[in-house]
Amino acid sequence: MSRVGKKPVPIPSGVEFKVNGSRVDVKGPKGQLSRDMHPNMQIEFKDNEVTVTRPTNDRLDRSLHGLTRTLINNMVLGVSTGYSKQLNIVGVGYKVAVKGKDLELNLGHSHAINYPAPKGIDFEVDGKKNTIVVKGINKELVGQTAAEIRGLRPPEPYKGKGVMYSTERIIRKAGKAAVGKGS
Repeated sequence: MSRVGKKPVPIPSGVEFKVNGSRVDVKGPKGQLSRDMHPNMQIEFKDNEVTVTRPTNDRLDRSLHGLTRTLINNMVLGVSTGYSKQLNIVGVGYKVAVKGKDLELNLGHSHAINYPAPKGIDFEVDGKKNTIVVKGINKELVGQTAAEIRGLRPPEPYKGKGVMYSTERIIRKAGKAAVGKGS
């Protein structure tokens, strides 16, 4: 039995949960999410808890068991509390600003980069600290958006410049060492 899959998902107050066949709909104070789960998984909702069971011990069913439970848990947490990722921008002259809902990034290229906000994503920018906070209710979309922004100028190991996660540690490399004269 899957250790993750057999844990029930608690539904907090203020969150509506509906199961229609393999379709799961979750509605909460932050928004609404829906997703089609694999039809093999059996999802039950009773007593403010969601349990996921698998019909057989086939390899496919075992692999989907914990995944389905985690996806449902992520949906419930997203509509109740939301998700966020913080990115730091390090580098002389590197700047970020919010224009409407979109981001305008100056990352040392010859031009400013405009990054349009995907539907369901909000940006918060602190200009003094050069930080971006990506917020949303869909965990996958928040992570994907943060990864795309980081990919515009990944951190480099020599000077540590670039866009990086706030929790990321950059392992610095030594540059070229000065070679002795007359070698």
